[in-house]
Amino acid sequence: MAIGCWLRGLAQELLLMPIALVAFLVPPPSTSQADTRLDAGDVIEIAVAGVPELRWRAAVNLDGDVSLPLVGEIKVVGLPMSELRTRVRDMISQKPFRQRTADGRENVIAIWPGEVTIDVVEYRPIYLNGDVSRPGEQKHRPGMTVRQAIALAGGFDIMRFRMTNPLMESADFRGEYEALWTEFAREHAVANRLREELGEQADTDIDFSKAPIPPSVLASIQRLEATQLRIRQSAYENERAHFVRSLELTQNQLVALRDQQQRSEEGSKADAVDLENVKELQKKGMVPMTRVLDARRSLLWSSTAFLQVVVQVTQLNKELEEMKKRLQLFDDHRRIELLRELQTSTVKATTIRARLQALSEKLMYSTAVRSQLLRGTGGSPDIVIFRKSGLGSAPLTADEDTVLLPGDAVEVTLRTEHILGYPYSSELPPRPDPTSASGRSGAQTRQAAHPFADSQPR
Repeated sequence: MAIGCWLRGLAQELLLMPIALVAFLVPPPSTSQADTRLDAGDVIEIAVAGVPELRWRAAVNLDGDVSLPLVGEIKVVGLPMSELRTRVRDMISQKPFRQRTADGRENVIAIWPGEVTIDVVEYRPIYLNGDVSRPGEQKHRPGMTVRQAIALAGGFDIMRFRMTNPLMESADFRGEYEALWTEFAREHAVANRLREELGEQADTDIDFSKAPIPPSVLASIQRLEATQLRIRQSAYENERAHFVRSLELTQNQLVALRDQQQRSEEGSKADAVDLENVKELQKKGMVPMTRVLDARRSLLWSSTAFLQVVVQVTQLNKELEEMKKRLQLFDDHRRIELLRELQTSTVKATTIRARLQALSEKLMYSTAVRSQLLRGTGGSPDIVIFRKSGLGSAPLTADEDTVLLPGDAVEVTLRTEHILGYPYSSELPPRPDPTSASGRSGAQTRQAAHPFADSQPR
């Protein structure tokens, strides 16, 4: 039996000699691919020549382990394939394998290291994101470059976002942009009218002469707000004047009543003195009793009149205080309403300003897409590869010929100067050379996106 095993091993060595010769003649893999280390998600396949039972395929789990026949579970994360092959061949060659034949007998087979084949049949996927047609996960292939991955993703495309018809949508954006400017001008005029009603200074920082608003519309807005200011101010002044006149009338009545109160008090005191004198004279028999009764009635009448005047003065004082309070409440209520209206107008203007900013970006984007449709894009994109290492995921600047490794995440960005013909900023670019075709196209695109960038609301 030993001679049979020796002959079988010799025959297998002779069969493997052409394979070794081919491996010697084939150039070694590139450095980047040879340095590829195993990680969770890679699928490994092991096979032994002449033993189909030992063909096995397993994936590296999240713990970095893989389970192989005759080997068991071993940790492979971080190992290059060459080291894994050496380990597995050494481990398997030291263990006999009992192979059951068709008639039920078992043969003990000695496995030679050269009979063991182990390789990665499925690498971890790569991930593509950014300005490509179909971002997402892609199957990794050995030697795959960024250019090939972009080609598999459908190439560069800034239209990967939703857009039905760039030409029509650009026109819709422009119409909405001009409508928002008109609405913003109206809210700005309303806020200035409210500030003038509050006695504050109007905001004159924004120059609407450069805004995409017809001068007639802008003049009509200002004229209507000026008319409304005049009417509201007149109504307020008339109503307040009514309060003031009523207050002055009440004050005049109070002055008259206080004078009458003083005279009534003096008359009542005089009647009291007269009553005492008449009583003394009646005691001496100098005046009849009827004279005393008359003096007493006179005192009672004057005292009653004095008390009535006191009551009237008290009531008029109360009414005067109520009128002063109503006048103060009238002014406070008007100021509160004006402040509430001003707050509402300010919030609306802020909301419109944010919508204008967002719409201007959309307009720039849709115009860029239209430009892309008409003349295409050019230039090299910005490519960043996020590659897992021992210290975590590190960004690497790359180009389209960079070889990708399993698990790489690629971010592709088309620079705005390659799409628009100039670097985008919040300010208008310098006027291009009329003789330059690319400069003329970029200027037209920028002007379409921000036709009045200098008058952006702040």
